[in-house]
Amino acid sequence: MQTLFKKVDYTLNILIENIELGIIGLPDIQRPFIWKPTRVRDLFDSMFKGFPVGYLLFWESGTGDGTKQIGLNDKQKVPRLLIVDGQQRLTSLYSVLKGKPVLRDDFTEQKIRIAFRPKDSYFEVADAAIKRDPEYIPDISSLWTSGVGHVRFITQFMKSLKDYRAVSDEEEDIINTAIDRLFDLQSYPFTAVELSPSVDEENVANVFVRINSQGMTLNQSDFILTLMSVFWDEGRTELEKFSRSSKKPSTHGSSPFNYYMQPDPDDMLRVSVGLGFRRARLKYAYSLLRGKDLQTELFSDEMRIKQFAILKEAQSYTLDNQNWHEFLKSLLMSGYKSSSMISSKVGIIYSYVFYLIGKRDFQIESKSLRKIIAKWFFMQAITRRYTGSPETVMEQDFSRLRDCHSQADFIIVLNKIIEEKLTDDFWKITLPNELAVSSATAPALFAYYASLVLLDANVLFSNLKVSSLLDPSIKSNKSATERHHLFPRNYLKSVNISDIKETNQIANFALVEWKDNIDISDEPPSSYLPEYLSILSTDLLNKMYYWHALPENWESMDYKIFLEQRRKLIANVIKNGFDKLNSM
Repeated sequence: MQTLFKKVDYTLNILIENIELGIIGLPDIQRPFIWKPTRVRDLFDSMFKGFPVGYLLFWESGTGDGTKQIGLNDKQKVPRLLIVDGQQRLTSLYSVLKGKPVLRDDFTEQKIRIAFRPKDSYFEVADAAIKRDPEYIPDISSLWTSGVGHVRFITQFMKSLKDYRAVSDEEEDIINTAIDRLFDLQSYPFTAVELSPSVDEENVANVFVRINSQGMTLNQSDFILTLMSVFWDEGRTELEKFSRSSKKPSTHGSSPFNYYMQPDPDDMLRVSVGLGFRRARLKYAYSLLRGKDLQTELFSDEMRIKQFAILKEAQSYTLDNQNWHEFLKSLLMSGYKSSSMISSKVGIIYSYVFYLIGKRDFQIESKSLRKIIAKWFFMQAITRRYTGSPETVMEQDFSRLRDCHSQADFIIVLNKIIEEKLTDDFWKITLPNELAVSSATAPALFAYYASLVLLDANVLFSNLKVSSLLDPSIKSNKSATERHHLFPRNYLKSVNISDIKETNQIANFALVEWKDNIDISDEPPSSYLPEYLSILSTDLLNKMYYWHALPENWESMDYKIFLEQRRKLIANVIKNGFDKLNSM
């Protein structure tokens, strides 16, 4: 029987040496590392006890002469093996045995310091107390990196311990044996499954899922990012730099930081692929970047170079801070103020793709482009367009653009899709039904907030604007606004309505200033409402009832009738908000 893999046994020191030489394509440890130090501690504890710590899964690269190795360009060899499963384990082991820091997932640099207490073979993550405790080797990396040799290392450790307390001969033997055993972990055996270069990425992913006990999955973006590491490492570095910079404000110069999302590298990769190849399914882009001709099914270096040139150009547009922030103005124009109003970042990613296509491929002027993208974002957010099978839907959207040859064509296609989704039935039937939930993160609820921003509405019973109080740049110990139960829960409980799915219906909430929420407390609306009505002018009162979708005499209504009527009124406010956006 012919198999697509072979089993190869390694020792840890051989693995580390092969990583150093570049034979094994372990991504640069200066890329985000997601294991917590406690997991690294447990890994060393398991190895010390002789437990198995899982297979490694390698994929023979099949790359020829002249290709680049993964990561830093100071390796001596081209990588023969790409790591598919076991990356965190190998990164942990390599980092600890070589004493090298890693980059955490928040892009801060961290040295993994694992402590070891030889007297009872106990591993722990080093802290300040452990560093002062002579019972511990505070950082086991020093055993392999100090350069003094492990015999002298033991001698120095024992001297320090004996200066601290008395040590019996029996205990000294135990300690010596434990440190010897720790040092010998470099000879720990690993088994690797090495897949043939003839195996395609889909089967690699399938093998990964079948042998991985965690049931994890490989994303197509993982394959493309690895491919970028081999053929265009600076491009992957640019993606990671953009992601890192988006997570905190810059004190100088331009920055991708914003209040909507802090994208991961694979988010921006999706944008570049969408712009460059008009593809949402990354598996197609992966085949193209490997040099596959989709007509002949053949691979070639010439085709690979051509497709990478397309990706490079697209990425230059994607990571341009001017383009990024001009696009985000479309979200602001749509009434969405910050990440707290966004239920899915996929909608942002795909909306950015359309923005860049409109700007680069159709040269649509800024004002017109911002408006159509604002409408598009509002539509996709409220209809949950990219929930469920986002790649499939986006592929369909791309197909609608194939016959576009002008600025007008592009705008007509997007408006047509918007009109197909936001029909009269949607506003009158679908949307009220989607408001009949108790979720605080429902897309329809966020669309309502966005509409209040678009309509320049005040917070309930207040002269302050919703737009100002939803501003993410305003920070305080208390949120400027709070969601208030119009019919308080304790009151509803007194009339035998206690199910949280009923009491926390979207239609039972309104935005109020936090102080008003405290003052209202648990009073029924018939008790607290007259006080607020007495301080409002007739004109403001009418606006308040409209903005906050309050039925006439709502405070005396049967609760379920109130919910039903208010859902319809909220849907009408959302429609009016969209109409306002459409008329800008």
